[in-house]
Amino acid sequence: MREFAFLLLTVAVIAGAASETPRKKHAQARNRAAESHVLDSSAVESTAWHGGKPAAILRSQILLARAHFSPGEIDGLQGDNYHRALGGFQRARNVGTDGRLDQATWTALNSDTAPVLITYTITAEDAAGPFVEIPADMMEQAKLAALGYGSLEEKLAEQFHISTRLLKRLNPDAKLATGTQIRVPDTGAPAQTRAAKIVITKAGILTAFDANGKTIAQYPCSSGSEHDPLPIGTWKVEKVVKDPPFFYNPALFWDASPEHTKAKIAAGPNNPVGVVWIDLTKEHYGIHGTPLPASVGHEQSHGCIRLTNWDALELAGLVHKGTPVICQE
Repeated sequence: MREFAFLLLTVAVIAGAASETPRKKHAQARNRAAESHVLDSSAVESTAWHGGKPAAILRSQILLARAHFSPGEIDGLQGDNYHRALGGFQRARNVGTDGRLDQATWTALNSDTAPVLITYTITAEDAAGPFVEIPADMMEQAKLAALGYGSLEEKLAEQFHISTRLLKRLNPDAKLATGTQIRVPDTGAPAQTRAAKIVITKAGILTAFDANGKTIAQYPCSSGSEHDPLPIGTWKVEKVVKDPPFFYNPALFWDASPEHTKAKIAAGPNNPVGVVWIDLTKEHYGIHGTPLPASVGHEQSHGCIRLTNWDALELAGLVHKGTPVICQE
């Protein structure tokens, strides 16, 4: 496999507490307050209109995911990815454009009446691992035979598209082990319609359209940075590679350690490009997964387009060789 220059590592947005805006601080405080409550399953399942309460936010996130307007990592919080997903859903259903959960949007979402939470029994295969701590340093990662999950908790969270914190909130007393029953979101089946084109914006939204211009699916994404901007233009899908290794070349990363050398990083969900690579005709660029789902849409990339692993897998099933990919402002 050729070397993938500009493949995404996570580039943290370096900002100390002093540089945070009052609005961001307020949002973080609100989120921490919301996280302090255990979510009651009956409240999450309720279709009664109850605005911005945590149970309503979680229910709407799961319904958005089932409608293929991904909020990214489901966490029960009102973050940017959640509002982007709501906005896309509103436009597709002609119930608004502001990305806020109002009565009309709530009603449209709840046309899906199936339960949003299910009971899942942890299997022996789930618990078997092997689980391994993944080092941050690329040279240390290159020593591993595979970059699997770091824990059963991480594996289950990714399987059900949720944050590990939400997994704990839904199951505060559960011991994660073979035979344990847990409550988790039912995010539904992957989209099946073949995409006629993909559109990616600098605002962090990737949308798949069918031949009639109807939205098949929308995903939050990380799409470049000041150092390695999104490649504006029209490209095509070249190929799809599942479980790809990562060919690391520090010369291609502006922030690489001077001690680093070229290395091959083994495949796995904690590989820097996650579980799938969608190669583009723009050399060295592609769409791929990530081992850090919470970073999607919030942190910058090295030019490529990063999705959560589960969204990247769904998208891989919608595209084919030759699918147009339009990158725009």
